[in-house]
Amino acid sequence: MHTLIRILSLVALAALFPLTAAAQSKKLQVYILAGQSNMQGHAKISTMAHIGMDPVTAPLLAAMKGADGNPKVCERVWISALGCGKDDREEKTGKLTAGFGASAEKLGPEFTFGLYTEKTADAPVLLIKTAWGGKSLHTDFRSPSAGPYVFNAEQLAGFQKQGKDVAAMQAERDKATGVYYRLMLEHVKAVLGDIKRVVPDYDAAQGYELAGFVWFQGWNDMVDGGVYPQRDQPGGYNAYSTALAHFIRDVRKDLKAPELPFVIGVMGVGGPTTEYGSEEQRYKATHQNFRDAMAAPAKLPEFQGNVAAVLTEQYWDRELKLARKKENDIKQEQKKLAKEDKLTSADEKAALEKALAAGLTAREREVMEKGISNAEFHYLGSAKILGGIGKGFAEAMAALRKGK
Repeated sequence: MHTLIRILSLVALAALFPLTAAAQSKKLQVYILAGQSNMQGHAKISTMAHIGMDPVTAPLLAAMKGADGNPKVCERVWISALGCGKDDREEKTGKLTAGFGASAEKLGPEFTFGLYTEKTADAPVLLIKTAWGGKSLHTDFRSPSAGPYVFNAEQLAGFQKQGKDVAAMQAERDKATGVYYRLMLEHVKAVLGDIKRVVPDYDAAQGYELAGFVWFQGWNDMVDGGVYPQRDQPGGYNAYSTALAHFIRDVRKDLKAPELPFVIGVMGVGGPTTEYGSEEQRYKATHQNFRDAMAAPAKLPEFQGNVAAVLTEQYWDRELKLARKKENDIKQEQKKLAKEDKLTSADEKAALEKALAAGLTAREREVMEKGISNAEFHYLGSAKILGGIGKGFAEAMAALRKGK
């Protein structure tokens, strides 16, 4: 009888931890996450509460929380995140949980990417994240095979008109070109050179495999009318597509991983352009042109089956967007009335508070209070949006690896 009880106990433990033993005997899976501020992640951890307010995303919140109600701490996923603080070289390491975003109180797509990768991987996982705000692909992350950045005719004409020293400006641009590409690779190689520093239980005898790369960047290129003077026209961002294709090839070459699965996170701030309101129409063509350019490399013959584009617009929260628009409309109207009535600052503030209380529903106020912690270009600092994006990245990566 005692023997039977012991056997049943062992079976129960095996059911609870089905991958633990297997994971310990498999190569460490290493995923590289890179980009600018939205890969850093500007969603405050407190906005996780908003995820549970939507029945559709409630399961996502359940996956992000541990048994104690706090953000889950992964048992088989570790992370080294570079660019999590004020210093470009500031690193944070540990078992993956919330708090590896742009600062200790924030999260980015890395959290749910790791959570959902842990669910499908039968091996331990290491995430190496290198992300810095305000960085471009055309210069900062420009990779070697893309060649030097060359000013276009419109830029040169403007410089000459302003009497600027073009040679000096070209020298300055050359100096800045590729700095963050090299910093990214430098950190990846440094972590891989001493994995036990980040993953204490790493078994060198089992080794590791470079399992995938996720790229989430774009804002600085999208808004740069100097680099992309025809950005409101079809093909206006072709140079971005070309540079990104070079980036993918160079990453694979420099990491000696010619078949490295690559996921492109396509900029989706604002949601699908087909749903843009009247006040957004002036941005519609530019935004869509850039999204098409970001996704374009995935359609190249050489990248079929090994590069995927994830449209992050599909994770934009419509309820938050509508509530924010309604709030902004009220604020603009009240500002106009205050000017017409020549109200004092105190009276203007009181009038605005009264108008917001009357014009917004309790639900609208609650979703904004719980769900928004940053600006639109940072996906509203929403854990619901960035959490969905990270999950989407993990699913796309899993599909590429399965196909491989």
